[in-house]
Amino acid sequence: MSLLLQLSRAIDRLNEWVGRWVSWLVLAAVLISAGNAVVRKLFNNSSNALLEIQWYLFAAVFLLAAGYTLLRQEHVKIDVVLSRFTKRTQIKIEIFGILAFLLPFVVTVIVLVWPLVTKAYISGEVSGNAGGLIRWPVFALVPAGFTLLGLQGLSELIKRFAFLQGLIDDPTRKPEARSAEEELAEAIRAQAEAGARK
Repeated sequence: MSLLLQLSRAIDRLNEWVGRWVSWLVLAAVLISAGNAVVRKLFNNSSNALLEIQWYLFAAVFLLAAGYTLLRQEHVKIDVVLSRFTKRTQIKIEIFGILAFLLPFVVTVIVLVWPLVTKAYISGEVSGNAGGLIRWPVFALVPAGFTLLGLQGLSELIKRFAFLQGLIDDPTRKPEARSAEEELAEAIRAQAEAGARK
């Protein structure tokens, strides 16, 4: 089990790194969108490539960060039902869900989409819009994102079995780090308190 836990930690580090890196794509998408809007309003000009790169980046954020989201325990769960059971029963239900639904779904999506990615790459498929982008990179995001999600599913499975054996703490507990919203609220509160003292 120690080797499996090492594998789990390696997968967690990979998805943590990808999640942090992908978050910068949100900024890139916002800047490209704002720049494109400004150019369109000021110069009455636009670029299909810039419009398409926005949805490429949007797809990258959601697909590549799926494993990171699972790592952070932020995927939708049926907590209303699960909370009625003991922690061990909850973990067993999650193991069933990973084995019966998550991993088969990941494999199915990768198997079904791979021929489309290959075809788009070989044919050099390009967007039908004038000045549009090549399509295979955005198609390739699907198997890449689902591979990361599947790896994280495997990591979560290992952690849950280790928990049942008493080797690790509760793997379903969310990290204690504050969310961006909590940090923003704290900064606003501190600023308001500083203004009230003046």
